[in-house]
Amino acid sequence: MKSLFYLLLFILLLIINYTTAASQSIITALPGYNDTLPFKLETGYIGVGEKNEVQLFYYFIESESDPHKDPLLLWLTGGPGCSGFSGLAYEIGPMTFDYATFDGSLPSFTINPYSWTKIANIIFIDSPVGTGFSYATTSQGYASNDTKSAKQNYAFLRKWLLNHPTFLKNRLYVVGDSYGGKIIPMVALEIAEGGNEAGLQPRMSLQGYVVGNPLTDEKKDNNERIPYAHRMALISDEYYELAKSSCRGHYVSPDPNNVQCLYALRLIREVKLLFLILANLSVLQDHNYATSYVWANDETVQEALHIRKGTKQEWQRCNNSISYEKDVESVFKYHQLLSEKGYQVLAYSGDHDLRIPYMSTLKWIHALNLTVDDEWRPWTVDGQVAGLVFRIGDPVYTERYKNNEAYLTFATVKARCRSYSARVQT
Repeated sequence: MKSLFYLLLFILLLIINYTTAASQSIITALPGYNDTLPFKLETGYIGVGEKNEVQLFYYFIESESDPHKDPLLLWLTGGPGCSGFSGLAYEIGPMTFDYATFDGSLPSFTINPYSWTKIANIIFIDSPVGTGFSYATTSQGYASNDTKSAKQNYAFLRKWLLNHPTFLKNRLYVVGDSYGGKIIPMVALEIAEGGNEAGLQPRMSLQGYVVGNPLTDEKKDNNERIPYAHRMALISDEYYELAKSSCRGHYVSPDPNNVQCLYALRLIREVKLLFLILANLSVLQDHNYATSYVWANDETVQEALHIRKGTKQEWQRCNNSISYEKDVESVFKYHQLLSEKGYQVLAYSGDHDLRIPYMSTLKWIHALNLTVDDEWRPWTVDGQVAGLVFRIGDPVYTERYKNNEAYLTFATVKARCRSYSARVQT
């Protein structure tokens, strides 16, 4: 029986390989690193869509611990339109750029001692189509939206696992941040319902998902910016109370006939400090991001990564010109369904991220009506409250909610955690 299973799997694998036009390459050296890579890196394309017209590029890094037993993570970067390489080089990957020595020429790499690949296998994908090195073979193939992106990510993962059968039994998590936090529960539900419950092969060992500063409902998320800015002392009590009472808690798309609300919001917008802080953070990050533009657009780099020639005119860390429709307003129902099915969840938020405030994430978590299993408490790394180096405000806290045998853990992380690796102890 067991031999028959592997025979059928082998035949299916041959069929998939023939029809997907997939390609994969093991990379042992990269421009910018003057030695053999101290981790196993694979890059490649996998075709999705009716005729494989969408070619999604990926970077796969094996766990530096025990790749056959450690979990497998599919990392979805935000945007939409930001490359998986951004997550690899600027957030959780095993290498990052040496900013101190960057002079505008080809940048060099340094090793990240806090990489998540120390204990996990990670696929960093360029999704949706048009992101990073991903491309389409037809003009129609470039059109995408939330629903299509989720389905294509599921199709990508299914084909990737068929091409890498040794990882079929690894515990699987869909992870990512920002706008990726919107697509993650959609992909997870595709795996749970469209794949595993429908009996499609291969059966994936989905355990849960991880979302960082996740977009959930854009209007509701944006609505928490003013209460959050007040909590962070960026807005005076007087201005906030005026807005709170006159706008009745609705700060996004206010009633145009509510003159007092519009006046209060105008006063808040005139508080330049808020925007100066955001601008200063952007300037610092744009300087750091310049390294990836120089590196990824270098011809020798693209040859080393086995990029298909002629498929990209220019690599961008975040491609803001992709043809993309935000067709799903809220993914709260996806969180509800996955919670009911008993999947594990970790939600984490940088407590100094105004774009998607931690307060908005807490709101939808509370709306799930789960039982609190572990009360608020500080969490630490190496004996210190996590993120203390960016100390602004209260200590870091974590809270865990229980639904049957599944847990949802929420943690705040000091500063804007999308730019740094967070070792959250759950």
